Amino acid sequence: MYSKKFGRLIFGFCTRCLTSVVNGTSTSARTAVSCTSVCKRHTPFLERRSRIGFAVVRDNLLNAHGGRQPGKPLAGLRILDVGCGGGLLTEPLGRLGADVLGIDPVADSIGTAEVHAWHDPDLRGNVRYRANTLEELSEKGGQGAGQFDAVVASEVVEHLADLETFTLCCNQVLKPGGSLFITTINKTKLSYALAIVAAEEVLRIVPSGTHDWDKFVSPVELERLLESNGFHVESIRGMLYNPLSGAWSWTESTRINYALHAVKLEEPDPDEDDPEDPTVIVAQAKARRWYN
Repeated sequence: MYSKKFGRLIFGFCTRCLTSVVNGTSTSARTAVSCTSVCKRHTPFLERRSRIGFAVVRDNLLNAHGGRQPGKPLAGLRILDVGCGGGLLTEPLGRLGADVLGIDPVADSIGTAEVHAWHDPDLRGNVRYRANTLEELSEKGGQGAGQFDAVVASEVVEHLADLETFTLCCNQVLKPGGSLFITTINKTKLSYALAIVAAEEVLRIVPSGTHDWDKFVSPVELERLLESNGFHVESIRGMLYNPLSGAWSWTESTRINYALHAVKLEEPDPDEDDPEDPTVIVAQAKARRWYN
């Protein structure tokens, strides 16, 4: 019984890791993430895992933009889901009325997502999928440049070879004032024990080599990188999986999983004689957010 509960703990920890594994060889693979065959199914367990990530996106966008239309509170917003896999986050955001584009460099993953979305008539007008990398979408003059109100990257950054390029690409595709939502794994001894030793070597829940601990990133390092590239960080919150109830919840500890919300800084108005100091904006943002 205890081994099963421990296995559920590890599987919960690694669930989206199965949906966002690096596609190692393309010329633009530094920011490419793809969905493995394990994750292409919309299972009840995977859907429960995605709910906490969905909640942080939904709640922050509602706070920023308000309910725009009864039943479709995110109507009029454009959202990019990076490393979308089977569309576990793409679809619920679309059901709230947002115009959502899910991208993944693997065509099979996109095909799976499209088939699943096709069965829901409410998604056909505002959910789209494309077999692209973030770099391709963000190229200067490309269709994605400055087009999105929010970018979602759930369990993506811990697989990237070039996190700074990813950060710059996110900035490129976002509108000024747009939100970036990241859920990922902290770089701690505990995360190493769970994600690599337990999940890959002992329980073999995910293939060996799925994770590279050197690519894990701490909240402090991720915040520094984002604020060096045109963002300010609004909040960082810990995430905890309960193997007994099968539920995820927020926690003050970020030792394992955490969620980060950052906002692209507004471009200064050249007509303003005395624009507000960006350091003040960042300081105010830091006063609003908390993390352990």
